[in-house]
Amino acid sequence: MATTKGLSSDPHGDEPAGASDRALVVVPIVRSKQTAGEGASDRDAEARLEEAAGLARAIDLDVAGTIAVPVSSYRPATLFGSGKVDEIGERIAVDKIGLVIIDHALTPVQQRNLEKAWKAKVIDRTGLILEIFGERAQTREGTLQVELAHLSYQKSRLVRSWTHLERQRGGFGFLGGPGETQIEADRRVISDRIDKIKKELQTVVTRRRLQRRSRKRSGQAVVALVGYTNAGKSTLFNALARSGVFADNRLFATLDPTLRRVALPNGTSIILSDTVGFVSDLPTTLVAAFRATLEEVAEADLILHVRDIAHPDTEAQANDVATVLSELGIDTSSPGRVIEVWNKVDLLPKDERPPRVAPARSNGKGGDSPTVVSVSALTGEGLAELLGVIEDRIAENHLIYRVELAGDRLADLHRLYEFGEVLDREDTRDGTVIARVRISRENNERFARAFPNAGPEQGQIAPASVA
Repeated sequence: MATTKGLSSDPHGDEPAGASDRALVVVPIVRSKQTAGEGASDRDAEARLEEAAGLARAIDLDVAGTIAVPVSSYRPATLFGSGKVDEIGERIAVDKIGLVIIDHALTPVQQRNLEKAWKAKVIDRTGLILEIFGERAQTREGTLQVELAHLSYQKSRLVRSWTHLERQRGGFGFLGGPGETQIEADRRVISDRIDKIKKELQTVVTRRRLQRRSRKRSGQAVVALVGYTNAGKSTLFNALARSGVFADNRLFATLDPTLRRVALPNGTSIILSDTVGFVSDLPTTLVAAFRATLEEVAEADLILHVRDIAHPDTEAQANDVATVLSELGIDTSSPGRVIEVWNKVDLLPKDERPPRVAPARSNGKGGDSPTVVSVSALTGEGLAELLGVIEDRIAENHLIYRVELAGDRLADLHRLYEFGEVLDREDTRDGTVIARVRISRENNERFARAFPNAGPEQGQIAPASVA
């Protein structure tokens, strides 16, 4: 269990020794968006309480309770009014709370004042999410990206401990841990470290770009899974790829991206990519730090937006995902590139389950809503239909050509593999090779110049530049 014991949130040691490791989750509920301004939420209060507690439990904190605190406006000094600060303080003292999690962004001044008033460690939503990511990162790339986000976050506030440089536990020291030391903030050192991490991550960006370029040349379609955390992306990934990627019913179970080859019903294949889950109010520092990883989504041929359709806040969660994707320059309003996968239909009453497949339709706003496929990644319901829809959508963006290479052109055989995916190949007695190749539309012109005698199979419409 993560612990706050032995943690001095104050570098001068103001916090009482022997603080409890019990956590209290406090969720501000805005009464009026007009008075509260930015930060107001459309989310259901109970859903927010449940999610905030789930974030705390994601790193095995002992959540002693949750409190919804109505606020009409945020106070610059303490976020809450003095009466609420005192009321919460009484509960902290009675329940021997050592850690208070505020499900909202705190300024350094607000965090400091609340810690003094409550005599307990206080972290905000951003700090908690960074802590979770710090524990979950497994690869070198993931660790660097989370550390970059952490340092960017800490650069603007008091750095009380820098245990991520010598930690004996996961996370980044917001919650304390064995072997913790108190090192006074040094902005120059932090900036130097940020610059070093950015240089290391640049090699990741370059490598991923080369890998994507190679996949584009090969005609291998890439399908990316995105969605709110705990929507069931990893479970769906495992079901489609028959893989053993870690999947659990907890927030941010998957952090590091994974790619697997998946066979489609027609015998062709795709590359399926599982990515980190999103969450409301996702720290901008995390979005920026994980841009190299999330570019896999930006460059994907097709995006599967996985939604927990049984969740009471499914619409709000979908909007949060769309917001993050828009920050990456991805337009989710394009029905041709996005398929919504309504997962966990097994949790709905049978008479309330949506149709297995709902084609794209007008949304009444001058555009089309995406195709919707209802599935249960857990039971397998709807997965065959989902693969069929993926197959049809990929076919719209790729053409299959029949190529004959006589003996004098066999030297060009390797170029077929460079341009696209060779679906099948026949070697005749006279030495001629007959192959079927799937080519992405963006490679059509180059392919047509290299193999002018090849033509798309019957029933397909060739681009004007190729015909």
